[in-house]
Order: sequence, then C-alpha cells, then structure tokens
Amino acid sequence: MERLDQLGKNASTAKYELQKMSKSSKNEVLNTAAQALIRGSSFILEENKKDIARGEEKGMHPGLIDRLRLTDERIKGMAQGLMQVAELPDPVGEVMETIERPNGLKIEKRRVPIGVIGIIYESRPNVTADAFGLCFKSGNAVILKGGSDAICSNMAITKVIRESLKDSGITENAIQLIESTDRAVVQEFMRLKEYVDLLIPRGGAGLIKSVVENSIIPVIETGTGNCHIYVDEYADLEKALAIIINAKTQRIGVCNACESLVIHEAVKERLLPGLAKALRKYQVEIRGDESTQKVIDCIPATEEDYGMEYLDYIISMKTVSSIDEAISHINRYNTRHSEAIITQKKENAEKFLNEVDAACVYVNASTRFTDGFEFGFGAEIGISTQKLHARGPMGLKELTSYKYAVRGDGQVRP
Repeated sequence: MERLDQLGKNASTAKYELQKMSKSSKNEVLNTAAQALIRGSSFILEENKKDIARGEEKGMHPGLIDRLRLTDERIKGMAQGLMQVAELPDPVGEVMETIERPNGLKIEKRRVPIGVIGIIYESRPNVTADAFGLCFKSGNAVILKGGSDAICSNMAITKVIRESLKDSGITENAIQLIESTDRAVVQEFMRLKEYVDLLIPRGGAGLIKSVVENSIIPVIETGTGNCHIYVDEYADLEKALAIIINAKTQRIGVCNACESLVIHEAVKERLLPGLAKALRKYQVEIRGDESTQKVIDCIPATEEDYGMEYLDYIISMKTVSSIDEAISHINRYNTRHSEAIITQKKENAEKFLNEVDAACVYVNASTRFTDGFEFGFGAEIGISTQKLHARGPMGLKELTSYKYAVRGDGQVRP
C-alpha cells in the first residue's frame, strides 16, 4: 500500500510540471520517446518473448497471444502513434466558449488536463505507449497497471520511455507502472482516490465489470465488442463479402472485430454459400439460426451466441425479415461498441445510423476502423461505450476537463 501511495504522490507532483510545459516542448519529448522505442526494439522484443513463452506454456488462447505479441512492425506502429500524437493540435488551453455578462464580467471556458489518470489493462503491451503519449500530450501524468501476462513487455516499454524522459530533462514520473502482479494491488489501486482523478479499464468484460463496480475513483467504461454487420436487402453483396471477411478475420483478438452477422432473408440464398466458403478458408466456425442452417451447413446458434464476444474464429448468424427487426436484434444484443450496415438504399442507411445505439455506426465499411489511429486521433486511450463524458475512440480532447477563467474590474455581487 505504501508503494502505491508513493506512486500517487509522484504522479501528483509530476502533473503540475506537465501542465506548465509548452506545446512545442511536449511534441519534442514525444518524438524523442518514439525514436527511443525504435532504438530499444531489440530489448523490448526479448522481454516480450518471455511473456509469449509463459502464455503458451499456460495454454493461453491464440487470440490473446495475438494481443500480447510484439513485432518490429508493431513497435514501429507504437512509435508512429507517438509521432502522430505530437503532430495533433494540443487541446490544453483551448478556449471552448466565451461569455460576456451584462455586469462586465468576461468568462472563458478553457480546456485543462484532468490531472492523474490511472489505466488498468490486460494483455496488450502497446497500450503502455499509447497511454503515455495521449496522457503526456494532454498534460496528464499516468499510472499504469497492466496484466501479469504482459509484465515483462510493459516493464521494458516503460523503462525505455522513462529513460527517454530523463534524457529530455522531464520528470520520469509522467509515466509509472505498477510492477506487482498481486491481484490485491488492483483493489488498492481502485481506492487511490486521493491521487488519481480518473480510472480507465481496458480489457475483457470481467475486468471492466470489476473496475466499474469496485472503484471509488471516477471510471470511464471502455466496453467489450459484440459488433454486428447487417447485410440489408439492398446490399451490394460483393462489398458485403469483402467487408465481413475483413471485419471478422483481419485480427480476431480485438474489440472492433465483427462477432455477429445479421442478414436480410431476401439475400441469404445469394450471400451465404459464397460467404461460408470464404469464411472457412480462415477456419471460421459459423453458428446460425434455423433459416441460416437451411442454406449452409453450420452449427445451431444459441441465445448465448447472439450476445457473445468470441475473440476467436467464430461468428454467429441471424436472418431477419426487415431492417426494423435487424435494428431491434442489434440493440438487444450489442455492447454499444461498433455496428455496421451494408446497403445501397440511402433511407435504410440513415435509419440505421439514427436508431442503432452504439458509439460508432458504419455504412458500407468494416467495424475494424473503430480506432483512434484510424480516426486521426493518434493512439487511443480506449473506446468508451458509455455516454458520459466521452464516447467512442478517446483521443486528446477526451483526456481534458475544463475550467472557467473569469475576468472582472472590481465587480461585486449585489
């Protein structure tokens, strides 16, 4: 507990140093850290191999191994994320609104850093660099608690970044990692309200549920992804096939992968045989309703399948007789993450956009684009599926609060 208190004190001191930094200084530090990651890639990869070997020995699911694995290309991607964040407009100090009162008071609503942000995450070591970049640029200190499966990788990335900060003359405590793998430490972290202003969980449903229910620190809920694609009766089936294959198979262990397919009955005979053949090239297991089973050979879907985030080569399929039925099905089973419609009919596209309850809703595009980098935000801190105060991919602006700067000339309230 003393160790956590010390991390909190370190972060509380660091946040005031970060809040005074100029935009150009922050950008220079981020670019320096990016280069340090590339130079340190051999060290990071060696440490990552330890985590991979341990995960494989434990029989970790292939989708989770994929989340855990680093490569030269993925480290370059982490570095590129930091450089892209450096190029983005700095939200700190932005005047959001100005008000001039009849009594002469001049009020400005300004963006300011939140302060100290805590992040609890699982087997994705890239989150370590992503979180640092966004928190640093937005003037926040960050305390990280990664999963035990990625402890060696996270320690290596944090070490490289902290050394880079020190070389730049900046407090190393802009980023701190809780190195203990004791689960009890997570419970203590969630009670560090004296020092931590906001807690963000990134991971599976169990982790998120635990943080939301047990933290006394304000939480932004980043959701799991039971993402749907609805193939409308007016769909371009060639586009639909390409989009579904991309959304399902491009990377299975991510929250924006397609897990559920909804198909209008008018197109099932033309779509399903070719789609099933394409999916089976990737060894994707299909679980379909009775109507789907009449067209292709597949496993019968259960009620549980329709609400499942598989993170695996499995997809559920449901046929419907109307767009209203499709929307109703999606709103019942989705996790408010990312949903897509494939259609050439503008009215149906707009109806879907307006009525589906999710952070990101697509027309004729893969759900895999729900990502801070793809949205042009740089690396993301997470994808919020709640409605306060942020929703969807969370970039720099979502890591700020605001305050009112009020200028007067001797006014007193009567």
